[in-house]
Amino acid sequence: MTQPVATKEMVSDEKTSSSDRSTEVIDAVYVDEAQDDVLNTVNAQYTEADYKRVLRKADRILLPFMWLCAGIQQADKASISTQATFGLLQDTNLVGQQFSWLTTAFYISYLVGEAPSNYLMQRLGVNKPLFVSLFLWGVVVLCIAFAQNFTQLVALRSLQGLLECTIAPALVLITASFYVSREHAMRSIIWSTSNPGLDIITQLIMYGIGSATQKHANGFGPWRWISVFLGSWTIVTSLFALLFLGTPSEIRWLSKEEKHITAARVASSQTGSDRGQKYEWHWDQVLDAFRDPQTYFFFFAYIVNSLPNGGTAAFGNLVFVSFGFTNLETIVKCIIPLDLVTIAWFLVVGALTIKWPHTRFLFMVVSTIPGFVGLLALGLLPMEGTRMLWIRWGLYLMTATTRVTGLLMWTLFPSNVAGRTKKSVIGTVMFIAYCVGGAVGGQTFRAEWAPRYIPALILCGIMYGVVCALFIAWRFYYIMENKRRAKVIEEMGMTPEQSAHQGKINGESDMTDRQNIHFKYSV
Repeated sequence: MTQPVATKEMVSDEKTSSSDRSTEVIDAVYVDEAQDDVLNTVNAQYTEADYKRVLRKADRILLPFMWLCAGIQQADKASISTQATFGLLQDTNLVGQQFSWLTTAFYISYLVGEAPSNYLMQRLGVNKPLFVSLFLWGVVVLCIAFAQNFTQLVALRSLQGLLECTIAPALVLITASFYVSREHAMRSIIWSTSNPGLDIITQLIMYGIGSATQKHANGFGPWRWISVFLGSWTIVTSLFALLFLGTPSEIRWLSKEEKHITAARVASSQTGSDRGQKYEWHWDQVLDAFRDPQTYFFFFAYIVNSLPNGGTAAFGNLVFVSFGFTNLETIVKCIIPLDLVTIAWFLVVGALTIKWPHTRFLFMVVSTIPGFVGLLALGLLPMEGTRMLWIRWGLYLMTATTRVTGLLMWTLFPSNVAGRTKKSVIGTVMFIAYCVGGAVGGQTFRAEWAPRYIPALILCGIMYGVVCALFIAWRFYYIMENKRRAKVIEEMGMTPEQSAHQGKINGESDMTDRQNIHFKYSV
């Protein structure tokens, strides 16, 4: 007996009125083998115990290695800030804006590599591109230890950015393929705590390297040993990624039945599960992405959010040194406390978003406020004198909460974007915004403003205020769109259960969130 499958419903087509949508008839077509696979996934009957068993297995294996990969990427990228306080500027004769260009070049090449890497992961899968990029950027970081001048450094940093652009979209795709929407925030926060968590570990190791080399000075400076350590660690990490990371259809540690359980479970999110099928490139989904208002919210919010984050990531150590701390004190009294506050806030937000799933935007708004206040106060209030050192320290520490905003935006991506090609397009758009913001952020810290960089800090504070307003407008759009869809579905005479079931079928048929009127946006 054949079963009906919904054809694509372009719910946001400007040429189609709401009344027309309410009278649309779902066409019935005979199911072919692929459609039968869709229905087999959607209608699969498994117990809650089956779902929990597979979920626990994924958590035990995926999260530790995703944590390691995400953390080593952040450590490699941001290590230049610590290296700057351990002789990099002097040993390579950097002058003027050359140090800023090491950050800007990283983000520009990151941007260039983003579209090709997303395309390759759609066509080849996640596992092998992730391994290759990790291995090669480890080699590049290792080579930085032997750089002698700005030309060599900027070339290596550009290669590093070109290779690192794979890691974040790969981890987001893995998260989306193993977890349902309500779990995206907490699971992403868990592996993203590696940014401050692994940074604490690497900062302590770099403290040891710096302390030892200062006591036993030789021609191979402490900043060079830092690159040797990080590069070697990254190469080892790439081997773990090859063995354990990928989408359900790629990894070997799930049985065939467990892979089907995972797909059946993820189907409830209506964004499409990973059933091992090959995805073709759909140009209609490309057009859909650029007609979608959420694409532009992702784009502009990410630019504005990345500008202050990119600048403070590269110049954070130098800002703390300007307060009066030594290079070694900066690590143990400034960077590590900043990381500890970040981890605590990440975990608080993660726990609360599990209890109240529709609060991501509220926490994004709340998290920008301390950074806005802290940086403006740091830039505008008189801060002269040694007694003000710890006040300046506390104000800069307030930026720790802002680190969660970029992550929460990422969790909205797998939750609210459906359609494999559309995911690739919007993922690329997000990374373009991330790179533009990071590249500009590095340039806002001008050499003539050293050592305190007051104008740059004020600008970063203002950007946190702007992104806060964007978050509020973005949430309002999702709420209005959900209400509009609910009204259309009610006019179609469908029950919530029928709508949810049809939404699963549409999602597994690789329909986008705009084409699938039954899709509900997560806020």
